[in-house]
Amino acid sequence: MSNENALHDELDDRKAAILKTVVTGYVESAQPIGSSQVARDPSIDVSPATVRADMATLERDGFLTHPHTSAGRVPTDKGYRFFVDHLAAPLPLVPQKQEQVQEFFSRAHGEIERMLHDTSQLLVQLTDCAAVVVSPEHERLVVRSAFLTRLGRRTALLVVVLSNGVVDKQAITIDEDVADEDVAAASVYVQQHFSEQTMGQLGSNGFTLPDSGRAEVDLLVQRCRLTLEAPSEHDSRSDQVFVGGTSRMAERFGAVEQVRAVLSILEQSYVVVSVLQDVLAQGLSVSIGSENRLEPLAKCSLVVAPIVGDDSSGVASGAIGVLGPTRMDYPQALAAVAVVGQRLSRELLES
Repeated sequence: MSNENALHDELDDRKAAILKTVVTGYVESAQPIGSSQVARDPSIDVSPATVRADMATLERDGFLTHPHTSAGRVPTDKGYRFFVDHLAAPLPLVPQKQEQVQEFFSRAHGEIERMLHDTSQLLVQLTDCAAVVVSPEHERLVVRSAFLTRLGRRTALLVVVLSNGVVDKQAITIDEDVADEDVAAASVYVQQHFSEQTMGQLGSNGFTLPDSGRAEVDLLVQRCRLTLEAPSEHDSRSDQVFVGGTSRMAERFGAVEQVRAVLSILEQSYVVVSVLQDVLAQGLSVSIGSENRLEPLAKCSLVVAPIVGDDSSGVASGAIGVLGPTRMDYPQALAAVAVVGQRLSRELLES
């Protein structure tokens, strides 16, 4: 029996319905939910006494807990996990938000970096959570155009336009006696053979370029390729991270120190990338509270979806996600992230 099935067997239909009512009520009101409130739910067709007994059992089994100052209960991470896995039926975005997504992507053209930044803002508006968009990995980016031009007697400039909209410029040292026509020929060759290759392919030891038939041109082309392979500012761009909505998310946490800790995480791009990749690597779309491996995120939930761009294999080459307190509207967050992830993938593939 799988762990998921075993967990489901822990709750009968009535207790599951009670847990669902507590989760949805707490998400809506931010107030602990009492047994009398649960008993008023039309789907809970039992007496308040039975509800109290079942809520006590749910607390004993780790699905609910209660603040010291209240008789009501709130969900635990285990309770939220059960809700997400078994009780939160997939829902479409509400019509108003569907129109918002449609309108956004109908005008989301032009520079890819701007679109990724604006997508993070769209997710903030849809979910009221902080939003994170991680661009496709540098090695997966496709060269759209490349050319070489001479700047001086011993300097040439390699210009590469990548599929994420970045225009990369790298100075290359050349021999003083290299003729202008050799530089021009190398530029034609670079455009022909670098275009539509990924940066990973160009940097691979197994990737070979045919000889041009002119030694001077081949030497220039090889220097261009070595320049693209060399560690440089590429490393800092390998995972561009766009974060939005931090102030809105901060309003949803009570403790100032907790807000500072979460904001500190969001300021560290490489940490954000690893967190999103970790969730996806586990085959999850939601990571809840203590499931997050970073202690500052122990009271947060993360809803994640992969994005695919410029990779015929269909393997995820980026990610989007929303980060908020564990008390979040999971069905709508899941719907928003899924829809935006699919539309963004389509835009990247068509760009």
